[in-house]
Amino acid sequence: MEIWINPACSKCSSALSLLDAEGAQYTVRRYLEQPPTAAELEQVLERLGLEPWDITRLGEPAAVEWGMETWERDAAHRERWIQALAAQPALIQRPIITADDGTAVIGRSPDAVRSALR
Repeated sequence: MEIWINPACSKCSSALSLLDAEGAQYTVRRYLEQPPTAAELEQVLERLGLEPWDITRLGEPAAVEWGMETWERDAAHRERWIQALAAQPALIQRPIITADDGTAVIGRSPDAVRSALR
């Protein structure tokens, strides 16, 4: 499995601690240093079963500056959201865990992290 983290994020640290406690094998991706491409975001969104606006941190300075709160949330505007996330990875909710079985979760709670281990 792979986990996308921001090392400064307490939820990411908690997720890593839980994965370690469970003896999980994983790869860390510091997604601010290695931003996902638009194609990778598409794949992760499909695995999560979510839309780009569902994983966007709207309180981040770039989101506020761009007025993303008011952006249309429909299929016609989906690409705009994905391009924004690819350009400013700090906008992406974290941590995201992609499991070997093809599933993915946003690991903001211990239960969500544990679900990636099943």
